[in-house]
Amino acid sequence: MTKCLIVDDSATVRRIIRGMLEGFGFSCDEAADGQIALDYCRKGMPDFIMLDWNMPVMNGIEFLRHFNQEPKSKNPAVIFCTTESDSSFIQEALSEGASEYVMKPFDKEVIGLKLVQLGILDESAFEEAGA
Repeated sequence: MTKCLIVDDSATVRRIIRGMLEGFGFSCDEAADGQIALDYCRKGMPDFIMLDWNMPVMNGIEFLRHFNQEPKSKNPAVIFCTTESDSSFIQEALSEGASEYVMKPFDKEVIGLKLVQLGILDESAFEEAGA
């Protein structure tokens, strides 16, 4: 089963994203900040990461910079999910290695389409989930 790590300091946002992703058939784990996420990835790499920008302890960009320096058995896609809409934030995220970028608030269809574009979600599974 494809595994996702959801990284966001809001338990409510993590719960909403988890519901969307589990609806597509993914297994999900959660982290409340970048440091917890980094520790998680050192123990076992997820298939993809849904990453918030603004978090305490270690924000999303700091996580990505540290994550890129870690030895990895696989290179998971990283999707930034944030309220930061300035093009400089988007450019920074992509230049640091993010695979995609989605603006909050988003819905299941937006997430599903991004996952299809990245090859993480099969188009037939997307359609089956009714997004």
